[in-house]
Amino acid sequence: MSVCLGCSSKWHDWRWQLRNRLRTREELAAYIDLTTDEEKALTEPIFAVGVTPYFASLMDRTDPNCPIRRQVIPLSAEGRGIGHLHRDPLNEEGLSPVPRIIHRYPDRVVLLATEICHTYCRHCTRRRRVGMMEHGLTMAELDRAIAYIASHEEVRDVLISGGDPLIYSNRQIERIIARVRAIPHVEIIRIGTRAPVTNPFRVTPDFVAMLRKYHPIWINVQFNHYREITPESARACSLLVDAGIPVGNQTVLLRGINDSLEVQRRLVHELLKLRVRPYYLYQCDLAEGIEHFRTRVAKGIEIIEGLRGHTSGMAVPTFVIDAPGGGGKIPIGPQYLISQSPEKVVLRTYDGKIVEYPEPDV
Repeated sequence: MSVCLGCSSKWHDWRWQLRNRLRTREELAAYIDLTTDEEKALTEPIFAVGVTPYFASLMDRTDPNCPIRRQVIPLSAEGRGIGHLHRDPLNEEGLSPVPRIIHRYPDRVVLLATEICHTYCRHCTRRRRVGMMEHGLTMAELDRAIAYIASHEEVRDVLISGGDPLIYSNRQIERIIARVRAIPHVEIIRIGTRAPVTNPFRVTPDFVAMLRKYHPIWINVQFNHYREITPESARACSLLVDAGIPVGNQTVLLRGINDSLEVQRRLVHELLKLRVRPYYLYQCDLAEGIEHFRTRVAKGIEIIEGLRGHTSGMAVPTFVIDAPGGGGKIPIGPQYLISQSPEKVVLRTYDGKIVEYPEPDV
């Protein structure tokens, strides 16, 4: 079905956006001038294709290097077989004691609520399952997940992720959140979603009013480029923050899309204007099909060094590598500690000066 971008009277209906995701070569060719490589990759895509009309409207029709387009239109490079890439690079399946639960860290778990997203990002780490089997959380799966969390009193933080949990209705999301909130030792509930970026109409006053009943609740989003910040996405973030829901951003460092200090600096500044805290800058995981997105680790360090001291500290995300095999997030950054002894430490300032800091005499 052909969708006229911006023409439908239902454009602002998030369900319409979800139902009318652009999936085929023919649908996408109506709105962008596909390259030969894009046409080839769309003929038999290795990973699910689906782009909301809203997010498609942000793509540049003629520029194949458009940062929005590169995130959602497949390339033949996704089929490259490389030895160090893995189907499950973070060993999530090995860290899943019951279906839908990932228990990597001692005091927190991930609850995978769905394999469906509003838009399928080509750099997806969970591409082995997300979009490949579009079904949601069954009652039996939810019961087992809740029973697991309830039986592990060390779990104080639950991240509801997917896929994207915001593909569900308010009632369906509330059913999950209410079950988690009823567990006495769960202190924090977080929701991981790209809906404010790819389908911002999903964030409605009714949705936000529902979330407010379950505080403390946090939202993690993923803006990867400043061109994703629009009046619509800004409104979605404002609704959340105005309701007392902190919003943190987790950017993925992507080659040819946002791997420059200029892009990252403008992105974090625009995020702060939305009251969204730059939280993580992720090095790409070693997932099959995304080698062409990976940068050298030195690039991420260079970006952080270009931000630290040159803009406010709250604008500087933590650059992390999610350790292969499920070892967890490892913070990586410029080296400011030059030497250390019992008497003093020698430090480098953000602008290259060398200073000494005496240790206490204890």
